[in-house]
Amino acid sequence: MPSKPLSGQIALVTGGSRGIGRGIACQLGEAGATVYVTSRPAGNEEVIPEELKHLTIEAAAEEVTKRGGKGIVAYCDHSDPEQVKKLFERIDKEQNGRLDILVNNAFAAVAALSKAQKPFWEQDPSMFEFVNNVGLTNHYICSLYAARLMVPRKKGLIVTISSLAGAGFLLTTTYSVGKGACDRLASDMAHELKNTGVVSVALWPGGAKTELTTAIAEGELKKLVENGETTEFPGKAVVALATDPNVAKKNGMIVTSPGLAKEYGFKDVDGGQPNQHFFDHVRQHIDNLNAALAPKQ
Repeated sequence: MPSKPLSGQIALVTGGSRGIGRGIACQLGEAGATVYVTSRPAGNEEVIPEELKHLTIEAAAEEVTKRGGKGIVAYCDHSDPEQVKKLFERIDKEQNGRLDILVNNAFAAVAALSKAQKPFWEQDPSMFEFVNNVGLTNHYICSLYAARLMVPRKKGLIVTISSLAGAGFLLTTTYSVGKGACDRLASDMAHELKNTGVVSVALWPGGAKTELTTAIAEGELKKLVENGETTEFPGKAVVALATDPNVAKKNGMIVTSPGLAKEYGFKDVDGGQPNQHFFDHVRQHIDNLNAALAPKQ
């Protein structure tokens, strides 16, 4: 594989200032891509611990450029459909209608979920919308605008970041329902994108050690996070998908970062292959979902 296999390609990573989004953006940059990195405007960010405030969108874009790509700062409040529309209009104008890769990663409720210890009936009804507006509805809107750029060119990859919660309850009802819906979004879009040259998949990272989960994790979650993958491991998975000439065979499927590492032979940035058995207990469930929901080749 060339040292910069994605040179000349245009990518958008939503929610890329820190965590998995930042890791994916950095790996796309390392592969040579031009990467638009989004985050909410200053003063409108999610409340995060003081020690994480240095992880800005500007720093993320700079790191993408340092790695050999081109990082572009794109402020966007993904809870506002009008701002999302303007983001894609900007990409359309600046890149002459080209967008090769969309990574639906933005999620506005990490800190809120860490504090949501009450059962769903004791929470405010607005919690469902708060968790799933940016983390689900926005993914649909971004995918819609991305497809409008990709389909005419008969080429594109849409990766929607989901999680193990798609297989069953995890953390809260609102979170689990949203992630299950992300998986259906990826597979159902794939049916409509079939034969267009655009591929849609859902990617489950395997217990990533994000800056925020590392800071707030307790008990069993802390143990899981400590043994998890770095935030750049899912990025290596996205690069592997984006450089696979046969990626259309995965259209509509749920894929996992440990599974793709095994298939494509990549390792984490620290040289390891973490959580190889993280999804063993739901492997059959994933296979069944893919068989039932992904479009037939």
